[in-house]
Amino acid sequence: MDTLTLPPETLPPATLPSTETLINELQSFGVRLVDPKAGVESRRGGAGPSDHKAMTIDGMTVMVPVHTAPAFESPYVVEKPDERGESRISRDGAVLGKVSFPLKPRFYERSTADGIPYSKIAVLHGRDVLATTVLQTCIRYQSRTKTCQFCAIGQSLAAGRTVAHKTPEQLAEVAKAAVELDGVKHMVMTTGTPKGPDRGAAMLAESARAIKAAVDLPIQAQCEPPEDDVWFEIMKEAGVDALGMHLEVVTPALREKIMPGKAQVPVETYMRSFAAAVKVFGRGQVSTYILAGLGDTREAILDICERLVAIGVYPFVVPFVPISGTPLESHAGPTPDFMHQILKPLSAMLVESGLKAVDIKAGCGKCGACSALSTYERTLTA
Repeated sequence: MDTLTLPPETLPPATLPSTETLINELQSFGVRLVDPKAGVESRRGGAGPSDHKAMTIDGMTVMVPVHTAPAFESPYVVEKPDERGESRISRDGAVLGKVSFPLKPRFYERSTADGIPYSKIAVLHGRDVLATTVLQTCIRYQSRTKTCQFCAIGQSLAAGRTVAHKTPEQLAEVAKAAVELDGVKHMVMTTGTPKGPDRGAAMLAESARAIKAAVDLPIQAQCEPPEDDVWFEIMKEAGVDALGMHLEVVTPALREKIMPGKAQVPVETYMRSFAAAVKVFGRGQVSTYILAGLGDTREAILDICERLVAIGVYPFVVPFVPISGTPLESHAGPTPDFMHQILKPLSAMLVESGLKAVDIKAGCGKCGACSALSTYERTLTA
């Protein structure tokens, strides 16, 4: 089992946590930063990991909450980094080991010809992943009676940190620069759900086609299941290498309560779409995001994961993190033990089935920064 390197003035070796245990605790409790400006800027609002900051622990880059209520009272503290970007992490005053921060990417210094900063088009997630929300508006977000209550997609737009619709040309320009200047390895394109039966697939295909014409970069696209399965073939032909269709919550009654608009697309519709998408993209190249801690039981999550794995879908289970300004901002996240009870058997299920994060071509599962899941997999295959 991986453990942190033991630096001077630490706890005795027997009390050092395993890497997966530490990541689980950090993602549940958050961390207090002595120097909030260290490394890449933390994110507030938007789609994907928000109110987080990226840091590298034992070679794994993870997203750790820093702006949430639990983080302000976390027992974990990260000191101001040295000139190499390295720091020490401690719990209750006892130093556990070293962490480092990914540096601010160079492509952030550039702007498009019409003056839009590249960072408003796409951002760095984790260590080497370029991420963008192509359409920063969503039919589910327009009404609080339909919105996903954990979602903050409108916050970054309202704050002026992004633009409402990124054009294919803008995305291609930024992607090319991110690869050339910062060595970005893959890209995630998500989108708010627009009106229409394709549910954003047409926009994602158009964007992928432009990016692939500019730079050789693996791409994951993310959208709700389109009504016609032909869109999977269209996205694949356009250059999309992997697909994400996110359940988030798996229990039907809980879905209706927490995400009433999205729950209009039933779980069984997702399952049919997953099966169709795997035929196009291949086993392990279709994934879904599941938020643990919103009320689904351990058994419910593992049961649906077993079904997903059986059809070749990678279930990326992450701890729910409450985001300021959303209806669930005061909802408690899952305990580290709850995550361990899910991720340990899930990782064994994935490794046994040959669905591993390292083999995904692009996307959240490959990045792995929002969950300790890939660290559990690494432990099993070491």
